[in-house]
Amino acid sequence: MRHYGKHFWRPIPFIRLLIPLTAGILIAFYLDVPLQLLSITAAIAGISLLAIRFLPSSVKFTIRWLNGVFFNLLFFCLGAVLVYFQKIEHDKTWIGHYLSGNQLVIVTLQEPLVEKASSYKALAKAEAILVNHEWKTVKGNILVYCKKDSTLPPLVYGSQLIIQKKLQPITNAGNPGGFDYKQYCAFQDIHFQVYLQPKDYKLSGQIHTHVFTGLLIDMRNNVLSILRKFIPGEKETGVAEALLIGYRDDLDKDLVQSYSNTGVVHIIAISGLHLGMIYGLLVLLLKPFHKQRWIRWVKPLLILFVLWGFSLLAGAAASILRSAVMFSFIVIGESLGRKTNIYNTLAASAFCLLVYNPYFFWDVGFQLSYTAVLSIVLFMKPIYKQCYFSNKSLNTIWQLNAVTLSAQVLTLPIILYYFHQFPNLFVFTNFIAVPLSGFILYGELLLLVFVKLPLINELTGKLVSFLVSQMNSVIERTDRLPYAVTDNIHVSLWQTIILYFAICYLAVWLLTKKPRALLIGLTCMGGFVILRCFFLLQQKQQHKLIVYNIPQHASIDILEGNTYQFLGDTLLQQKGFLRNFHLQPSRILHGVVPGDALQNTIITGHLIASSHVSVLIIDKYLAIPRLSHRIPVDIIILSGSPKIFLTQLAAAFDCKQYVFDSSNPLWKIQYWKKDADNLHLRHHSTSEQGAFEVDL
Repeated sequence: MRHYGKHFWRPIPFIRLLIPLTAGILIAFYLDVPLQLLSITAAIAGISLLAIRFLPSSVKFTIRWLNGVFFNLLFFCLGAVLVYFQKIEHDKTWIGHYLSGNQLVIVTLQEPLVEKASSYKALAKAEAILVNHEWKTVKGNILVYCKKDSTLPPLVYGSQLIIQKKLQPITNAGNPGGFDYKQYCAFQDIHFQVYLQPKDYKLSGQIHTHVFTGLLIDMRNNVLSILRKFIPGEKETGVAEALLIGYRDDLDKDLVQSYSNTGVVHIIAISGLHLGMIYGLLVLLLKPFHKQRWIRWVKPLLILFVLWGFSLLAGAAASILRSAVMFSFIVIGESLGRKTNIYNTLAASAFCLLVYNPYFFWDVGFQLSYTAVLSIVLFMKPIYKQCYFSNKSLNTIWQLNAVTLSAQVLTLPIILYYFHQFPNLFVFTNFIAVPLSGFILYGELLLLVFVKLPLINELTGKLVSFLVSQMNSVIERTDRLPYAVTDNIHVSLWQTIILYFAICYLAVWLLTKKPRALLIGLTCMGGFVILRCFFLLQQKQQHKLIVYNIPQHASIDILEGNTYQFLGDTLLQQKGFLRNFHLQPSRILHGVVPGDALQNTIITGHLIASSHVSVLIIDKYLAIPRLSHRIPVDIIILSGSPKIFLTQLAAAFDCKQYVFDSSNPLWKIQYWKKDADNLHLRHHSTSEQGAFEVDL
């Protein structure tokens, strides 16, 4: 039996450090531990470790386990402290502490304007706020949206604006199963947003830029201009930009969905794959000089410079930073003549990134990167050994497929949890797309190298465009194949954790043939199946109505068992961003598909009735006759901005709940809410409170 003593941990010290650090990050994030408690605990642990060193050897041997306890406690506190200081709410100069109304705020744009469908968007940094006729220095990031018209606003990176408009907190749409946009922005210290008309701001006349950031933006703009000049085709240019430097604003949304459905979205999301290709190219180019004495120092410095330069140019995302740190450890280890342990290298890179930003732990790219690499390291050789080919070409093909298959083992639960789908044809698409993306990446690098030679670049650009179009064609055609993707899979957090335990213990059994591992793995898999059955049983018994929050659109789902019927704007029935972003997550969460008819719900015109609840939808002017008694109805939904007063409705209907959906203008909702408060009527505004749900 293997003992987990100091000899076990010796080759992998960073794993030992990573475990308590991660525990501290998780506890501090979800429980918000006071800084004073963390400081006292860390001080006790540090003093205790020092005190143990001065004890007699016999006593130290007896209480040697305390060394480990205090050691882990110290790094636990480190993780918790990192989270505490990462939360900008704990900073006394955070702008959120000073906002009280329509105040003057000075902000500086941190990036050039990005064109959106109906506005221009940029990230801004708060500099100062006017409080009681005194300017206060503040911190915090703000999303700035500018009105889109025929002229581009005179705003560039570093422009300083004086804003006089109330900052709005970033909120979620509040639809069931929807993306937590508020938390996503909070991880980037963004808590407020503002939509500016030309009258809402003025330029201070100052430009505040950072030399390094400005240089990166200029480099990125130069790269984009080269790609747009020499690579024809909008789709081809968008993919080329994303593949080389992670610029995704020009990507076609339907094409991105196809890449996701076929399991190759990592190609257009900058990751370790791209860094690995560049690392391999650098090693190949420097190979002829391996006998030169100077190469020992030039090689690591050149590789590190290029890898980190590329990482920064690509936006320094968590996934590529992970790869940059890991490759840095490998390069430095090789230059020092030391063989590195891959598990320790992975743990060391994760440790460094989490110390830099503990919020990386919740980054999906960060999670997928580490699980994919760890999965390849653990399972690539066992999978590869299952088949033998004497032919070198077939053997190379099988080796590539073994890498792809092994990467899926530990990434599968994350894919199911976050994306609710599994690409059934990922082996086929990766086998074609990964090598093609390598040629495309090298072609784009050639475009940058020979920028002063237009003839070469024109030929290279056409070749790159052709390769990208072929890759897009394969991906889109594969996506249209029947059963290309298994979608609408909802896996809860607990199901994901249990699934990981099942996979890990079954993998241990396959590698070691230990019966105990098989028993635990099957038990975990049984627990996963039981949870799934319980969840599916709950779905089978559901019967509810959901009024969604989709700006300027009316949308209602009536759920009955595993089917639903939609009432609302026909535009939302089409496949597209609005349906996929707002409606589909809820339908996946509830496990429903379109149904022809509902068994226990009657829909007659604008009236929805079940055995317990009646719902009336008013979406246009309603002529209300005078009656001797009020008509009883449980819920009235006002939709489509009908010309009606709540006093009229209250006089005609005995209603328990009014719902104002987001197809109504905000000014009218505020008017209705004021009337409802005066009449002591219960009301719900989806624009402000999120989706409305009721059991029928």
